[in-house]
Amino acid sequence: MPQLILLNKPYGVICQFSEHPTHSTLKSCVAQSGVYPAGRLDTDSEGLLLLTGDGALQHRIADPRWKLPKTYWVQVEGEPKDEQLEMLRRGVDLGDFVTQPAQVRRIDSPELWPRNPPVRFRKTVPDCWLEIIISEGKNRQVRRMTAKAGLPTLRLVRVAIGPWKLDGLQPGEARAIEVSLQDLPRAQSAGRVGKPRTNAPQAPSPAKTGKKPAFRFARGKKP
Repeated sequence: MPQLILLNKPYGVICQFSEHPTHSTLKSCVAQSGVYPAGRLDTDSEGLLLLTGDGALQHRIADPRWKLPKTYWVQVEGEPKDEQLEMLRRGVDLGDFVTQPAQVRRIDSPELWPRNPPVRFRKTVPDCWLEIIISEGKNRQVRRMTAKAGLPTLRLVRVAIGPWKLDGLQPGEARAIEVSLQDLPRAQSAGRVGKPRTNAPQAPSPAKTGKKPAFRFARGKKP
């Protein structure tokens, strides 16, 4: 079966293996050759990044038509109001496209590693954590969504992609597992990811409440 590498990408690491003049690259975390990211994660974002050397698996994960859900823990500036959260849940008009409805809920501050460099706070402005689940992956989409809702993102950590979860991996650590294409969830494979701009009302997705999710380890060996 093809091998999949789960990496906790640190803040400031760029999603490429070739040398970069100002940023560390994936070479600083993954020594194994012949693997490539299945999807991307912004340089200033942290968390789960999937890599594989199997072309079919890489395509299956990265192809937006499969709409694998991506779960983010997002620290935002401000105290979210109900209407701001509903805006994220309904879908946000970002100008070039309207996002699909997202699952959004407030969570307690998660137990995460310290970020280096630390987040810059304004003492007079409160902050809180949101869990945001989307099935798209446009460039800087979550940050653009929260900014449009008036909740600028301070820190963004991706904790899950489809069935694969981050738990147990510290920044820069990776774990290799074997997967089968036949075992992957049969997500909706047809249709466009980003909706064109429209004046038609967006149907809201159900709001979710509760404590932050508990994740299980994805067992495997370190690459």
